[in-house]
Amino acid sequence: MKLHELRDNPGAAKKRMRVGRGPGSGKGKMGGRGIKGQKSRSGVSINGYEGGQMPLYQRLPKRGFNKPNRKQFAVINLGIIAKFIEAGKLDASNVTEDTLLASGAIRRKLDGVRVLAKGDIGTAVTIEVTGASKSAIEAVEKAGGSLKVTSAQAAE
Repeated sequence: MKLHELRDNPGAAKKRMRVGRGPGSGKGKMGGRGIKGQKSRSGVSINGYEGGQMPLYQRLPKRGFNKPNRKQFAVINLGIIAKFIEAGKLDASNVTEDTLLASGAIRRKLDGVRVLAKGDIGTAVTIEVTGASKSAIEAVEKAGGSLKVTSAQAAE
């Protein structure tokens, strides 16, 4: 096989329809847009417009509330912390938000780090974070370690 013999599989590359290129093309003159009207013009975007009828998104009731000053935590599970300790990327005697960030266990701190109880931790670990679930605190203490929560609001 030579370079000039290389071909794509038949049907792999479909040619783009060139609109408005004469009557022989099958999409000539108006280019499949019909005659006149708003939608035949270029640069028209009428998403959600229902011809003067109240649009669906306005007919439905509003629901819920987004708290503007809510805190967003970086979440990490106990199983991941255990995996990083086994791999030697974390020191079990001192696990803080900064060490988690430096080891790559979390991407960014956001408003703090919150530990959840998914996975199991076998070794005694000392963890100091912004927040933790009750079950995560129990799991760490059961393994013989300690989990200190620095912010009282974050612990639930």
